[in-house]
Amino acid sequence: MLALRIVEIIFPIFSIVGLGLLVGWRFKFDMSVANTLNIDIFAPALMFSVIVGHSFELGDYTMLVLAAAGIVIFSGVISYPICKIVNIHPKTLLPPIMFTNSGNMGLPLFALAFGQSALPAAALLFMVETGIHFLLGTYLLNRQAKIRSVFITPLMLCTLAALAANLIGWSPPKPVLLPIEMLGQICIPLMLFSLGVRLADADLSEWRIGLIAAVLTPLSGLLLAFLSIAVFDLNPQQEAMLILFGALPPAVLNFIFAERYNQEPTKVASIVIIGNALTIISIPLALAYVLSRYPLT
Repeated sequence: MLALRIVEIIFPIFSIVGLGLLVGWRFKFDMSVANTLNIDIFAPALMFSVIVGHSFELGDYTMLVLAAAGIVIFSGVISYPICKIVNIHPKTLLPPIMFTNSGNMGLPLFALAFGQSALPAAALLFMVETGIHFLLGTYLLNRQAKIRSVFITPLMLCTLAALAANLIGWSPPKPVLLPIEMLGQICIPLMLFSLGVRLADADLSEWRIGLIAAVLTPLSGLLLAFLSIAVFDLNPQQEAMLILFGALPPAVLNFIFAERYNQEPTKVASIVIIGNALTIISIPLALAYVLSRYPLT
């Protein structure tokens, strides 16, 4: 039954986010240390173990990577005219629309919807979105930022090392890979829990622009996803994953960047919070389409 399958996929995600929300309301946790550990240790471990620990041909995902990159970049291009209409600075509106929650929301969504076999593709989608966010997103907010520093982050170094290992067909011994896999398994539930805690600090004073962006983000992403499916040669599972990738909400990292570069962080916070809250509607709808259109997934 389609409805039951959707509940099976989204319930684990929203239950952990909900727990984080309740804990955040009750105890006002400071998740900064946990988030740093996640982005610098657990997420790199997950990326490395998924790419190295699963046997797959990197070339099979070339079209998917190009399509995902196109969604990220062109969602900003087609949304640019909206900035004039709603009278908001492009640096405030465009990054949350372009850079979506492929980590906190995307990784568990893909794993639950398509199984462990989809993790390499999910990791590559996460890598594409995150890499463009650190490169182009940083440049959009600060033209003087040192872009080269992106390539020495633990996440990028581990991802590049894993891709190199995959290309030459090397895999570390099982006793070495196992603890890396165990560390990586911490990443996804901690991401979801941290998202809930972040939502507990909601500042909705700019709710109008938040609502506009929250609706525009999946609409632009889905439009580009369907266009990409028509252009690129993808297999059915990759098409389904690309549609869900297009439906993802704004990434929490947008708020962190907005705070760092003082780019109207209150407005960006509203965009991120409302966008993620509305996934309770957008993600089930996207799943309903994907599961009915691609029954083999």
